[in-house]
Amino acid sequence: MNVLTLLGALALAIWIYLLSARGGFWLTRERDTQPGDSPLIEPDAWPAVAVVIPARNEAESIAQTVESLCRQDYPGAFRIVVVDDQSDDGTAELARAAAAAAGAAARLDVLPGAPLPDGWTGKLWAVHQGIAHACAGEEPPAWLLLTDADIAHTPDNLRRLVTRAVSDKRVLVSLMARLRCEAWFERTLIPAFVLFFQMLYPFAWVNRRRHPMAAAAGGCMLVRRDALQTAGGIQMIRDEIIDDCSLGALMKKQGAIWLGLTERAVSLRPYDNLGEIRRMVSRTAYAQLKYSPWLLAGTIASLLLTFIVPPALALFGSGAAQLMGSLAWLAMMVAYLPMLHFYRCAPGYAPLLPGIAALYTLFTFDSAFQHWRGRGGMWKGRAQARQ
Repeated sequence: MNVLTLLGALALAIWIYLLSARGGFWLTRERDTQPGDSPLIEPDAWPAVAVVIPARNEAESIAQTVESLCRQDYPGAFRIVVVDDQSDDGTAELARAAAAAAGAAARLDVLPGAPLPDGWTGKLWAVHQGIAHACAGEEPPAWLLLTDADIAHTPDNLRRLVTRAVSDKRVLVSLMARLRCEAWFERTLIPAFVLFFQMLYPFAWVNRRRHPMAAAAGGCMLVRRDALQTAGGIQMIRDEIIDDCSLGALMKKQGAIWLGLTERAVSLRPYDNLGEIRRMVSRTAYAQLKYSPWLLAGTIASLLLTFIVPPALALFGSGAAQLMGSLAWLAMMVAYLPMLHFYRCAPGYAPLLPGIAALYTLFTFDSAFQHWRGRGGMWKGRAQARQ
């Protein structure tokens, strides 16, 4: 067996494993609503909820986010806390105006954020302050909805989140917000980003009560307050760049968690050029690899073998190597089609996945490069990665 045939065999074996034994990540079955699902039973008494929104210079989206939360049809008590993390673009004023326009000014608290202390990432420090404020009264809320300042929620989202958490006995319910997919850059790159996330953290494994896999999606996370307190609170993950998956791992030690795709939480943030998507990936990729050059090298090698070798062999190989490369490329396209369908993108994007993966490989290296420059985890003007 020559080297090219061996590479083709390895690539095909990887895709056989991914399609058959990786939790069915590519099927997009883990959703908050699926045809044929058993209906969730709403609780007899609706628990109190506090919504915590960390916000730093979010003038473009904060009004729509706050308004969507003010218009929730949740039958129980709920309050909204926006933590204004030293914004200089009028974020706080826009949040107050949005709540007033929705007729819910009394439901909103805007908390001025304190200066960022050492050892904390900016977002988690804001979340920590918001939780402390929400729980300061004599009757703290039973649940905390941690959501981003660029996420819009359908009116029934909070109600369904609480219903799933209570009826299914979960300590954390998280939704992978539907990312914007309108511009051609977004249609080309965003569905693949979500596919890669599911490949890394198969949602079906996350949702199994006894499986060690844990993850969450930071745009929309409903957390049981007493379970979070027992786990040690947000300060237990205070320096984590990938804060959502770190919170998922922390909470799964306290009980069952659930993560799924949704159309009830929608990201308002545009990714309509290559630079925006590069920054999104570069902010966290090297942290995911624990800042290890060895893991970086291994990851790049595995990405090349999994995504680049198959089309290269299919196009330029011969004999058995070409056949196995073609089959692996076909398997890759099959794996991509359900996610393209979820994002309402044409099936014609499926053959492009190797090129998309090559770009994400470059973004991963860029993440390491930015860390080496002292600019790791850059977000809203702050370099937050560990050095």
